[in-house]
Amino acid sequence: MPDDGARPTLRIAGLTTGVLLASLTLGACSGSKDTSDESKPTRSASSAPTKEKERARPEHIPGESVTAAPKLPDGKALAEVAAAKGNREVPLDGIAKGALSVLVNCRGKGTLKVTVQPMGINFPLDCVNGEVSSTYNELGLKEARPEGTIKVTASSRVQWSLTAGQ
Repeated sequence: MPDDGARPTLRIAGLTTGVLLASLTLGACSGSKDTSDESKPTRSASSAPTKEKERARPEHIPGESVTAAPKLPDGKALAEVAAAKGNREVPLDGIAKGALSVLVNCRGKGTLKVTVQPMGINFPLDCVNGEVSSTYNELGLKEARPEGTIKVTASSRVQWSLTAGQ
């Protein structure tokens, strides 16, 4: 199949610690939208986590908010959304070759799913009541794109904010 340049590198890291939690290279062919990485963090089903355990979650970064869009560590924001609930499509215009960063914060019980098109990349974020969960993902793009879309799927009880940029 022809290579459309959509071989992004997905990195998930804590924003304040800068610790790289996972790094994957995902191959995609033209027209393919399957990412083959549908794994989710596992949790003990035995009991609800205590406040101490919740604070130890890698997704929890003190000081993050869902009422304001997350701040990019560097670069320029292409899209920002604050205090959103439920599903939404966020347009991206003028995506350059190189790193595309997607930062997401959420609060409320449920799993938020983010899909970045046309790259066909998706990732989940487990959201909890009472505190903000965060994720930072960086996609390495082999070619520029005139436009794209970030689709967020979340229940109406999950509030979220997002920033995408380069």
